[in-house]
Amino acid sequence: MKKITLEELLKGKSSASYREQYAYVTGLMDKGKILPMKSAKSNGKSPALPLRFWLVTPERDDSRYRNELSFDLDPRISPDYYLRHMAIYEKDRPFVLKLSDYLRNHSEDLRTEVSENERSFAIWQEEKFLQKGSGFRILKNCGIDPSVLSFYPTSEPLAYYSADRIPGQNILMIENKDTFFSMRKALLDGKKEIFGRPIGTLIYGAGKGIWKSLDDFELCVEPYMRDPKNHYLYFGDLDYEGIGIYDKVREIFGNVDRKIAPFHEAYEKMVDKAEVIGFDRLPKTREQQNRSIGDEFFFCFDEKTRRQMREILEKGLYIPQEILNILDF
Repeated sequence: MKKITLEELLKGKSSASYREQYAYVTGLMDKGKILPMKSAKSNGKSPALPLRFWLVTPERDDSRYRNELSFDLDPRISPDYYLRHMAIYEKDRPFVLKLSDYLRNHSEDLRTEVSENERSFAIWQEEKFLQKGSGFRILKNCGIDPSVLSFYPTSEPLAYYSADRIPGQNILMIENKDTFFSMRKALLDGKKEIFGRPIGTLIYGAGKGIWKSLDDFELCVEPYMRDPKNHYLYFGDLDYEGIGIYDKVREIFGNVDRKIAPFHEAYEKMVDKAEVIGFDRLPKTREQQNRSIGDEFFFCFDEKTRRQMREILEKGLYIPQEILNILDF
């Protein structure tokens, strides 16, 4: 039982007459849904009503659900969590039953790996139930490892432009859209080199979006892009975030024995143009950037360029890729 006031009981009945309110409250008492507190004072009206009550909640009968959890679900589902949290099971039950039904009647389908959203729809008829719903929580509560459902996550496909498909080329990843479009236009206009470096393919990284896309690099790109003779380059904003993106790309590539380096000719051109403008006229670094970056990026440049880059960053300034345009390319 829990305490409840007369005022709380009569919420939603403020427009009713007192006689109607009295009949409503005494009706609840007659049905055993509330009990007047012995120490409660009266509301002072005639006929009087206590100001405080005990709200009686009937004891749950969970025997049906306990039997269902213990005997009716697919044996791969562990009932332990829900047996300890019956109120949560009552809420999750429709989703648990759908999972059990799928495991019991569609095990053959699990031999073939499908996308996360496709498997989610097959089980729960909601394509985003795993990705944005409660799917992973349900799996955890049921003691089911997600790998049992045999699905793979999907990312946005890489956007890229191929000037040629000859293995052994320079493949350049670009952080920002404007620079990707401008460099692509230069290549489409017949340029073979950018800052003296032959470029065969441009990849649009979309900032940090490149991280997830690269997880599927081996699966989603054309065969020539995976050729071990290729050279991979990266070009982004000269700020903490841009360097951090490069560091993460280098780590991802390192996990599959690929190497990537900064497109140092482009970065050097950025610094040269910024020096002409005046470093103090550069924009301020955006707030809340993670300033934890390694030294590997800077090792790719000569001592003068390294010093200039660090000076810019330490002053809380940055150079956007957009300092360069098609006239430079």
